[in-house]
Amino acid sequence: MHHAEIIENWLNEHHITEVECLIPDMTGLARGKIVPRHKYNPAEGLRLPEAVLSMTVTGDFPEQDFTSVADPDMRLIPDASTIRSVPWAKEPTAQIIHDCVNFDGSDAALAPRNVLKRILQLYENDGLSAIVAPEMEFYLVEVEPDEDIPLRPPVGRTRRTEAGMQSFSIDAINEYENIFDEIYDWCAAQGLALDTLIHEMGTAQMEINLDHGDPLALADQVFLFKRTVREVAIRNNMYATFMAKPMQGQPGSAMHIHQSVVRRDDGSNIFSGADGEPSAAFFHFIGGLQTYLPAAMPFFAPYVNSYRRLSRFTSAPINLSWGYDNRTCGLRIPHSGPEARRVENRLAGVDVNPYLAIAASLACGYLGMKQQLAPTAPLSGSAYEQPHQLPRHLDDAIDKLMACQPLADIFGEHFIRTYSAIKEAEYREYFDVISPWERRFLLLHV
Repeated sequence: MHHAEIIENWLNEHHITEVECLIPDMTGLARGKIVPRHKYNPAEGLRLPEAVLSMTVTGDFPEQDFTSVADPDMRLIPDASTIRSVPWAKEPTAQIIHDCVNFDGSDAALAPRNVLKRILQLYENDGLSAIVAPEMEFYLVEVEPDEDIPLRPPVGRTRRTEAGMQSFSIDAINEYENIFDEIYDWCAAQGLALDTLIHEMGTAQMEINLDHGDPLALADQVFLFKRTVREVAIRNNMYATFMAKPMQGQPGSAMHIHQSVVRRDDGSNIFSGADGEPSAAFFHFIGGLQTYLPAAMPFFAPYVNSYRRLSRFTSAPINLSWGYDNRTCGLRIPHSGPEARRVENRLAGVDVNPYLAIAASLACGYLGMKQQLAPTAPLSGSAYEQPHQLPRHLDDAIDKLMACQPLADIFGEHFIRTYSAIKEAEYREYFDVISPWERRFLLLHV
């Protein structure tokens, strides 16, 4: 059956009255249109200005225009594999993730979903498939409309805020059981495969792990998951935040990405040899991550706030040492049998665009395998004792990205230039704001 037919049948079967046509934008937020069912034609798709893909997180645009002078439209074509119902909608509503296509039929170069597909194609060309499993941390916080007031943990069912840090506490999870029941129900209704839910180190900080699988499907799930959790929280009079470092004195929130690579013909893991020992490809993959992650940093730490998470002794990496089951390293190899041998990239904050972070991680590993890059020796001590190896600020990270030709070749020049310009515009806007710290300590003291 044709894509359009599958969608038509699904919409009829579920008596849908409205269709949410979604695309993930550069920040990873849902953009698009809501269309009444009788006006929605899946074969036709719909149109959206290409400029939507060059917006900053504040809704602004870079000074230089990256779309053509005429501000053209692109076509949004539905991906039938992504059709789901919207569990919180009052009317029977469908949500479908769409692909951005130019009118000549080519993929729109700026669409994050296309960027990930482009990287996955490189693996496919070599007879390989990448497998990923994301883990997402996030905080529940009290609703606070005034952004000058620091965030606070929310009140749970005991009507008290959490005392201190309840790492891995089951009672602390039960404190918010209504929210988690709803998250589970709504995720199940959307076919999002949650693996586990744990309470993380921070106050009211949670972590959700997704089952491993196809990177595009998993990026879609992260995209929908964030949207779902925000929705559940607000209906329970809280905010869920995916900022990388929402509260001072609390750990940041990461999106760790577990990655392995299998052969398409027999599904065997190329990170392990026939004898079960680590293979050359495994070491080259790590070498590629060590070599190229610093330049790919704006995909893993996309905002000014992201860099606050990456500081010493805070369960977040400051360098790209790697080690076996060593959580202080940026690259950790979890305990596993040979068939599950994988590399955990601990660099990304949960504030990333999941399509771009997964694409960038797989791109760096791919370059390592292609160029046969050797990693450093594995680290058994603490990586926090090692020097910083990563850009400390967004503007430094953008400079590094702009100077890295191998990444530009693999992602496309136009995409890298546009993405960097968006990040530069965001950094400039942030830099214009004078913070309370500056007024407090500098106003009368310098």
